[in-house]
Formats: sequence, structure tokens, C-alpha cells
Amino acid sequence: MSARPDTPLLDRVSSPEDLKQFSDAELTQIAHELRSETISTVSETGGHLGAGLGVVELTVALHAIFDTPRDKIVWDVGHQCYPHKILTGRRDRIRTLRQEDGLSGFTKRSESVYDPFGAAHSSTSISAALGFATARDLGGQCDGGLGDAIAVIGDGSITAGMAYEAMNNAGHLKKRLFVVLNDNDMSIAPPVGAMSEYLSRLYAGEPFQELKAAAKGAVSLLPEPFREGAKRAKEMIKGMAVGGTLFEELGFSYVGPIDGHDMDQLLPILRTLRQRATGPVMLHIITKKGKGYAPAEGAADKGHATAKFDVITGKQHKAPSNAPSYTSVFGKTLVDLAAEDSRICAVTAAMPDGTGLNLFAERYPSRCFDVAIAEQHGVTFSAALAAGGMKPFCAIYSTFLQRGYDQVVHDVAIQRLPVRFAIDRAGLVGADGATHAGSFDIAFMANLPGMVVMAAADEAELKHMVATAAAYDDGPIAFRYPRGEGVGVELPEKGEVLEIGKGRIISEGKRVALLSFGTRLEEVRKAAEALAAKGITPTIADARFAKPLDAAMILDLAANHEALITIEEGAIGGFGSHVAQLLAENAVFDAGLKYRSMVLPDTFIDQASPKTMYDVAAMNAEQIETKVLDTLGIAQIGERTA
Repeated sequence: MSARPDTPLLDRVSSPEDLKQFSDAELTQIAHELRSETISTVSETGGHLGAGLGVVELTVALHAIFDTPRDKIVWDVGHQCYPHKILTGRRDRIRTLRQEDGLSGFTKRSESVYDPFGAAHSSTSISAALGFATARDLGGQCDGGLGDAIAVIGDGSITAGMAYEAMNNAGHLKKRLFVVLNDNDMSIAPPVGAMSEYLSRLYAGEPFQELKAAAKGAVSLLPEPFREGAKRAKEMIKGMAVGGTLFEELGFSYVGPIDGHDMDQLLPILRTLRQRATGPVMLHIITKKGKGYAPAEGAADKGHATAKFDVITGKQHKAPSNAPSYTSVFGKTLVDLAAEDSRICAVTAAMPDGTGLNLFAERYPSRCFDVAIAEQHGVTFSAALAAGGMKPFCAIYSTFLQRGYDQVVHDVAIQRLPVRFAIDRAGLVGADGATHAGSFDIAFMANLPGMVVMAAADEAELKHMVATAAAYDDGPIAFRYPRGEGVGVELPEKGEVLEIGKGRIISEGKRVALLSFGTRLEEVRKAAEALAAKGITPTIADARFAKPLDAAMILDLAANHEALITIEEGAIGGFGSHVAQLLAENAVFDAGLKYRSMVLPDTFIDQASPKTMYDVAAMNAEQIETKVLDTLGIAQIGERTA
């Protein structure tokens, strides 16, 4: 473990109120110490590093000037909140970040009154801040009270439509509201689109440098409504700032851009804004993701998410893997297929690396589209690509695909367009916790008419399913796979096209059939080994498809076994519910079949290791074994004779 940093001033801060005793020079020193503490913490825990380092000065300035928790700071996404957590009474627990029973890696209402609004998905902060401002004006009451509302949103997050919907509404309502646009020219991947280019132009030349010098005496220069009648100052600032025209047209008073790492600018401008604002204000700050830590600043993703690492060298401590990740298998397979079919193209929403499409983008840049943080647009864009004769693979994490569900229904499914949905991060994901779990996609995709839904049991199966999706033109098709490494099976040279709606029998047995959908198959195999030692040999089947079901295989399993148990990494209402419906419609239960369905529990499961989370969900090998014994009545007999 590396030595903890020396933090004499930060040691005197147990809550934001303590910051108010310090001079501006001391607040600058606290920011330095807070940056060191953040780096030290993440070196031990792993997690999101770069985003937090980029807002250290802003975090100190906001908490020093505003009156939290009465004033509500809403951090967009929330992955930049580690410095905020350190300042808000959680420093003693900060090294439990993203661990079982520890602090969440995002803002979380149940964790602290200083987290007024939970997050983890992007572009929600302005809507939430406007809600707080409106509740304040309507006489609402909540923990900590209601004062000012401050949204902190990045230039990556502001590409999403929801941010514009909120700004449009805020400009109409004219509520006193602060939006800090944290412009680091970086979301997870480099930001894309016209908005990013517009922001770049705003600070491309001398005006930013002139404003930097002027901002130190900014009180006298700030525009209306902060200095009524100071028209000359307003025009001067607008000229220097190259005009925040877009934001002003939406009804915001625009200030900036300013250097978000210079406390001599941040502190006086924030003080003046707080004193004089009457309506919605946009403060545009320029920051650097990973600021102050060279290995993060030099990384392609600016240290977005890291494993544990050595503070001196920045070298990450990642356990070596014997198997490729599911994500990389998808990416490489798609590249191979695209070499043979020029109609294959790929769409992602700001996650080219996370979805494995960085490989595709390098090889076929004209056929790979990063639409920014805009899942709704990405799905409809994919629908029209399909209508135009292309073969789009829309690669989006399960948790983020939820944001585009209306478009999946309305623009893809109703029109029976052959969009291929590659659903990454299926099931429970570990340290990111409930917000990033892929719990619901089986249920919300399989209930759509004409939608084909597959789940890969291992990395070889994933390769087959990518090939199957590429060859399928009759309508939409989806395949899901988890985060992390495969199980180590041998990969075929080429994926084979599977027969739609056809499962496979893994091994024949008696009495009980275990019907797995997805990567719990490995745990099912382990459970079967343990059961064999007790004299029970289950039949094991891999469904492959939740829709259409392999009705012949399932009815055959039901007819030839006392019990049938389904296992899936998804919430209630998914694969098991479809199987139950099939069995009911075919009067199978009338003949006395014992049927059980193992699904994720009806709770949101907090962060822990994936194994621990699946223990909580009761879906590991030991729990599958127990379910079999309980269903057959064997465990109870053992207890009675004991």
C-alpha cells in the first residue's frame, strides 16, 4: 500500500461548513490536498478516477460558497463525486468505494443528505435541479431544506436530448437555477457531434485568454442580471466569450468560458452569481479530465475507470485472464463478418471501447457510428439504417438500452426492421452496483412481437449468435452477454448460424431438468456435479432463445422429468415467465409437473463482487443444487431423519 498523502488542511474538514473558515488561498491548498487524497483512494479501491480529478477545484468552490445540504448540488452521472464524498463527511469510509457494504461509486440518496439526487446514467442533472428549484418555489420540504439548485453536467452528457429538454423548460419557467457546464472535451470516449465542435469554438482563441485575465476582477464585469444597467460590461463579456448564443436563446444567462482549475476565477465568479442571479444561469468552465495526475492525463480515456494501481507509476494491478472477454469476442467477430459483408455497420452511444466497437471503428471507420450519449437517437438511427438496406448492429449496454426502449418498440419492432441489438453487461456487474445491472432486457425485449432474443452461455456461443444475427433479415434480433471474461471454452474459427428458436441438450439425466438461459450454464454444470455425488443426475439444457422458445424441447423435458427448473440472469417476467406460459397453455401443469424459475430477486442489489451479488440473488451453484433438492423434496426428508 502506498503512503497516504499529507493533508493538514483537509484534515480539518469534516463537513462543507468547515470550508467557510478558510481564505481563498487556503481553499486552493485544500483542492491540492483533495486531489492527492482522491488519487490515493482510487489507487486502493479502483474506480472512476479521471472525472473526479477534473472537478476537484469546482467541488471545493461549490461547497465553500453555497450552503449545502440546503443548496442542492446535482452531479450528472455521479462518477465524479469521490472528492464530493470526501468533503461531505464520508472520508473515513472513502476507501470502501464500490465494495460490498461500502460507499457507492455514484451519488446515492440513501447514503447522505449531501447526495440530494442519485445518478449513474448521464444527462439527468438539469432536469433534477430544475425540479428542486421548482419545489423550493412551491414551498416543498425535504432533508436538509431547499435553497439553490446547482447542476454540474459534462460536455459529453450535454449531447443527450434530455439535457436540452430540461434547458428548454428551465428557460421557459425562468426559475433561479445554476448549471455548471464542465467542459473537458471528453466523455468516456472523445465527444462527438456538432455540440462538441460548438463548445470547442467557444474557447478556441484569444477571447478565452482575455477572459481569463479579466475574470480575476470579474465582479465589475459580469453581465446582466448580475449588474443591472451595466450594458457595456455585458457586451464586453459576450464579446470576449465569443457569445454563448445557443444557451442564451434557450433562456440562460451565459457566463464563460473560464478556467475551471483556477480558483482565482472560480471563487469570485461563483460568489457573484450566487449573489445576483434571478433566473437560470449557465457557467461554462474548461477543465481537464485526469487533471493533476500524469498517468491519467496521458491515458486515452484520461483515467476514466481504473483497477487498483501504483500511485507512483500509474501501473494498474489487473489479474491476468485465461479467457477473452465477451466484449472482445463480440468486437472481433463483428470485424470478421464485416470483412465479408459490406452492409454490416455498427452504432454505439458514446461507448466504443466499452462495447468492443473500437476494433470495428479502426478497421471500418465509415461504417462505425458513435452517436454520443443519445440512446434514443441511436436506436432510431439504426432502424433507418436497416430500412435503407444496411445491417446495423446497435451495441448498447443493457442498462443504457432502457433509455431507448420507446424507440425499440415504436421504430424497430412495430416496423419489423432487422436491427441487431448487441446487449452488453447483461446480468449483475459487480462494483457499479444496481444502476448498471442488466436486469430487465430479457423481459422488455422478449415481450415484443417479432423480436428474437438470444443469450450466450459462453464465448463460443456468443460467436455463433453474432453470426446468426448477421444472417437474420426477417426482423429485429437481440443477443445478450455479460461483463468480464468468458469461461475458457475453445473458440471456433467462424461462428455458425444457429437455427432460430432451437435450444440444445447439454447432457441427459433423470428426474429433474435444468433449463439455463445465458451464462449461468457454468454454475448449472457445477451444481449437477455436486448433485451427482448425491445420486441425482439432472438433464441439462441450454435454451439459447427466450423468443421464440424451443417449444418441442421444453415440452419434451417437461414430459420426461418430475421437475423442470429454469435459470436466467434477469428479473421476473423474462425467460422463465415465457416458459411457464408455454407449459400452462399446453396443460402441462395439469399432469403434476413441478416447475420452478430462478430469476433475479425483486430488489435492487448493491455493489459487491459478482459472485457475492449472485449469492445475494441465490443463483450460484450451491443455490441451484439446493433448489433441486427442495423441489424434489429430498432436503426435507434428510431433515426429518436427522
